[in-house]
Amino acid sequence: MELIERLNECGKKRKPIFFAIDFEMKNWILEDENVQFQLGNFRNYIKKKTKKKTNITKRLHVSFDEYKKGLKKVKNEIKKGNTYLLNLTFETKLEGEIDLEDIFHSANAPFKLHVKNKFVCFSPERFVQIKDNQISTYPMKGTIEASIPHAMERILANQKEMSEHTMVVDLLRNDLGIVAKNIQVEKFRYIDSINAGKKELLQVSSKITADLQDNWHEKLGDLIFSMLPAGSITGTPKKKTVEIIKEIENYERGFFTGIFGYYDGKSFDSAVMIRFIEKTEDAYVFKSGGGITIESDALSEYEEMKDKVYV
Repeated sequence: MELIERLNECGKKRKPIFFAIDFEMKNWILEDENVQFQLGNFRNYIKKKTKKKTNITKRLHVSFDEYKKGLKKVKNEIKKGNTYLLNLTFETKLEGEIDLEDIFHSANAPFKLHVKNKFVCFSPERFVQIKDNQISTYPMKGTIEASIPHAMERILANQKEMSEHTMVVDLLRNDLGIVAKNIQVEKFRYIDSINAGKKELLQVSSKITADLQDNWHEKLGDLIFSMLPAGSITGTPKKKTVEIIKEIENYERGFFTGIFGYYDGKSFDSAVMIRFIEKTEDAYVFKSGGGITIESDALSEYEEMKDKVYV
């Protein structure tokens, strides 16, 4: 693939490069002048005050009945042994005044991407980070509204959430094992606080690290693509689960749940494109979802999906 070759070439020359790639790894963006991004300490824009032009008046979520039908199909595939964990997503249409650049500048998120007149992403989830020959990934699985009494204790004690998170950690340990050695789970199930518009969400994360060879720069493209698509937004086993996602979801994910990244010639950072608003021909849509296991409760999963639709 051309993008892999470009990334490898930039790595060999220690040349900085920005890229984004969609969920199906068919379309990508390279150093486009219409792109603004932030990846931790990397950014290519000047902060500016927002005029608060965005005012979403209505969120048209998929109906609960339609959501239940999708979840039932996933559980049937789990019962057949075709998947054990699947990230099921849907579109929510937004009504009101919406300005993608305004959202980009006002969003309180460590990983942000704005592609002019196309989409904005304000993600809390890193994909992989590489520093000093060490690669790290930070899977996020398990979300609860912070205002719920004893929210932290409840999310950490929830057996369904524990099972889901453990499966994703195991999947990403295997993904890192494709490109690196000495894989370690340095932190298991710690809590991040996320500002979700008018709400605060608690998100459960883990940190996994591994050691790369000194020449990882020269294989940057191959290294990244060997781990795609991101395990936290597909499921396990990855290949079959991606096939099921394409069968069950009734829309194209596009760049949603793809990744974007920046290489500065020395280190690399990247993020999973969740918390994602896209401009379509006739509307703006927010794409969101969550992990489904055999223990998933339809109503609680539906409410979690809606909680993730925020600006």
